[in-house]
Amino acid sequence: MSDMEDDFMCDDEEDYDLVLELEGEKGEWGFKALKQMIKINFKLMDLLQEFYETTLEALKDAKNDRLWFKTNTKLGKLYLEREEYGKLQKILRQLHQSCQTDDGEDDLKKECGGKMHLREGEFEKAHTDFFEAFKNYDESGSPRRTTCLKYLVLANMLMKSGINPFDSQEAKPYKNDPEILAMTNLVSAYQNNDITEFEKILKTNHSNIMDDPFIREHIEELLRNIRTQVLIKLIKPYTRIHIPFISKELNIDVADVESLLVQCILDNTIHGRIDQVNQLLELDHQKRGGARYTALDKWTNQLNSLNQAVVSKLA
Repeated sequence: MSDMEDDFMCDDEEDYDLVLELEGEKGEWGFKALKQMIKINFKLMDLLQEFYETTLEALKDAKNDRLWFKTNTKLGKLYLEREEYGKLQKILRQLHQSCQTDDGEDDLKKECGGKMHLREGEFEKAHTDFFEAFKNYDESGSPRRTTCLKYLVLANMLMKSGINPFDSQEAKPYKNDPEILAMTNLVSAYQNNDITEFEKILKTNHSNIMDDPFIREHIEELLRNIRTQVLIKLIKPYTRIHIPFISKELNIDVADVESLLVQCILDNTIHGRIDQVNQLLELDHQKRGGARYTALDKWTNQLNSLNQAVVSKLA
């Protein structure tokens, strides 16, 4: 480097911008200014690369997966800008590997597995898969962690667990997150069998909760569960109770109450019979009502089968 070039050197890139502006036409000083600006940029990139690599070395012992993932992403971007594709490929392999579980499954597969189990009524298996997927998403800083946490909360409610999902160390930091708060309140109302508050939360946070098709398809089941719990508590002191009174307490139509009662009698959740003429539920302490409705249900199924057989022959 010449003495003139040494005299020309400085560390402020803005000074070189000023040289280019003042020179007007392209000349020797403009060329030197551009040359020094390129050197500064490369120097900064070298410094940045060294910083990222030193940080990654320190993180080996710290075991902070989230910070490790973010730092590797930034270092990978730097390698891309510098066209160091060999180093970039190595980073990408490490990043992809970190997005897998110990047995090599992608976190997304865990989430999909959770959805499959939930649809099949295997709520505990769904809860396990959603928790694993959420934990891995969270460690890698993936934005899908929020959605997956909602699914985890949904599975927790459907498995009728008395444990609040936000009591876990992994989920607790998100308890008051604006995107999660509606689900937090929903769990509280659900576990307290507060049907009024539950329906109020659904109405107030309709878009936040119901815009997700997967959550929406299971809300009706949650409502049925909470109504069943309120119903059991409501009828406990009685031997006979008016169906319109139950309708008022559950805030649903009489027809919906009757449908819920039939389902509860069939699965032996409650024992009794429905007097539709007088709009009464008569509790049967000898548990004969369940057998009656089971027989009627069996008879209905047989009639449906017979009807289908006749239609098939006529077709």
